[in-house]
Amino acid sequence: MIEALFFLAAAVFPVGQGQPLLMTFPEESGVKSMQLWLETKKIPFAHVQGKWETIVGIDLDAKPGEHPAEVAVTFGDGRMEKRPVTIRVEIVKFPTTTLRVEDKYVELSPANQRRAAREAKELDAIYDKWTPEILWAQAFRSPIPGQTRGSNFGHRRVFNGQPRAPHAGADLKASTGTPIHAANRGRVVLAKNLFFTGNTVILDHGLGIYTIYAHLSRIDVKVSGIAEEERIIGLAGATGRVTGPHLHWSARIQGSRVDPFGLLSIE
Repeated sequence: MIEALFFLAAAVFPVGQGQPLLMTFPEESGVKSMQLWLETKKIPFAHVQGKWETIVGIDLDAKPGEHPAEVAVTFGDGRMEKRPVTIRVEIVKFPTTTLRVEDKYVELSPANQRRAAREAKELDAIYDKWTPEILWAQAFRSPIPGQTRGSNFGHRRVFNGQPRAPHAGADLKASTGTPIHAANRGRVVLAKNLFFTGNTVILDHGLGIYTIYAHLSRIDVKVSGIAEEERIIGLAGATGRVTGPHLHWSARIQGSRVDPFGLLSIE
């Protein structure tokens, strides 16, 4: 994760594909709200401890190069200032991984095709909603204490000889029954079995930030409840499209697929 501290307009902020970018604006007299206008997205800033900040998600397939953006600053008297900034996306080379899974997860039956499409639509509806305030209270932490990095994020995957979408999460080593903790305080917005990811929990942390916990053997939270940081939300397992027990941990930030371990330095 890269932190960008704004003091001057027209600044350029580098960030790699698939990484979060923490942007911070210093306190200004009379400012009511701030938004980052990036392409079609309007990303809210939150007022935190005398400063304005937001986290921008850069998708793992984001086009490398300079992306012009604006910070829209609204004052209490109704005035608005637009301050130009540039986000420079730097290319990251992701390897290719070849996997063997049950044929039903590659050659989907008509019923499974309908189920997968229905669930994809449900997930898109979740990620399209951005809670405008910060729900977390402390720094993000690994859902399995002691594991400070995962594997396979961004890997281009080939299942049973057929190319599929990039791996949008990190895989953490875990045997069946390993307790899985909430990476930070958040609202439970999904807790159910899905076709590809098995037993899955999704937490909304605010500002369009979601963390996803997949392939669980057991789910211990309910939708609409608040999971405090480090709460056990379920147990690791091997449900869904997997080759063995582990935790698939991923993050979506304003819809962008981001390495969840990039969140660990955000407070």
